[in-house]
Amino acid sequence: MRILITGASGFIGSFMVEEAIKRGFETYAGIRQTSSRKYLQDKRIQFADLNFADTTILAEQLRVLGRFDYIIHNAGVTKCQNKGDFDRVNFGYTRNFVDALTEAGLMPDKFLYMSSLSAYGSGNEKTLQPMMLADTPRPNTAYGESKLKAERYIQSLNNAPYIILRPTGVYGPRETDYFVFNQTINRGIEPSMGFGTQYLTFIYVKDLVRVAFDALESNIVRKAYFVSDGKVYTNVEYTEIVKNILGIKRMLKLKTPLFLAKFIAVLLETVYGWFGKTPTLNRDKYNILSAKNWKCEIEPLERDFNSHAEYDLERGMTEAIEWYKKEKWLK
Repeated sequence: MRILITGASGFIGSFMVEEAIKRGFETYAGIRQTSSRKYLQDKRIQFADLNFADTTILAEQLRVLGRFDYIIHNAGVTKCQNKGDFDRVNFGYTRNFVDALTEAGLMPDKFLYMSSLSAYGSGNEKTLQPMMLADTPRPNTAYGESKLKAERYIQSLNNAPYIILRPTGVYGPRETDYFVFNQTINRGIEPSMGFGTQYLTFIYVKDLVRVAFDALESNIVRKAYFVSDGKVYTNVEYTEIVKNILGIKRMLKLKTPLFLAKFIAVLLETVYGWFGKTPTLNRDKYNILSAKNWKCEIEPLERDFNSHAEYDLERGMTEAIEWYKKEKWLK
């Protein structure tokens, strides 16, 4: 069985490649020539540098590679200096990819698109009801909008054998955004935005990868799912879990009003933009961090794939922090 995993050099993608090797697939990692191969050292991995910007060239590249039984399209961008790049890469490149597969007559048995809960946005902040699959998507970020457009294009194709996964906050070894928060806590500073309670959901990267491959190997097609560990954590509980794992007792608490946090996000985005960079806290990230309800429906996922997360936040974050310390990311 042959599998192609795009975005393979990134956090989630590198774990996908490891799982594919573990399950005995002939594994192709889709990466750019300039991408790091730090987490792609297994000699059984074959590499493919695909031109997603040009459908004709891409179709020819795919013909040379031959047909894959499964494809996981994980490539995309989560931070951009130019907001238009979200649409160009997350939507445009995905459209080009499925068009090239169709043109070359190489559509796989299963095409798994790695989307995001951000494609639907956050849930109702008054009722605090979980986001349901039947709800109308209301993305509140440029990133989420681009993911939703890609989803809708894939779903519009007749008989396309797709599965769409929309994970909530993904964390684990090699991840950098949640790491920044852990690093701040480790320095004895407890940052928070606003003064209300947030309801957060997470999925450990190994649980996400496992359910992705279970979905590929199932008989189910043309369905989409939210993915979380099935639990809901408040922002206070999340912070306490990290503090306890790190063994931090004394903290300097820094509460930032939302209006000030938004101003800082805009300011950082502007200043970093002068140097062609994107800060961790930007306008998209502010919209995510300020939303209060990230609950989501996962019963269909559990039912269809008999899937139950092996890691809750405490177990997963413990393993992640142990890795950060081992790799000297944290002291």
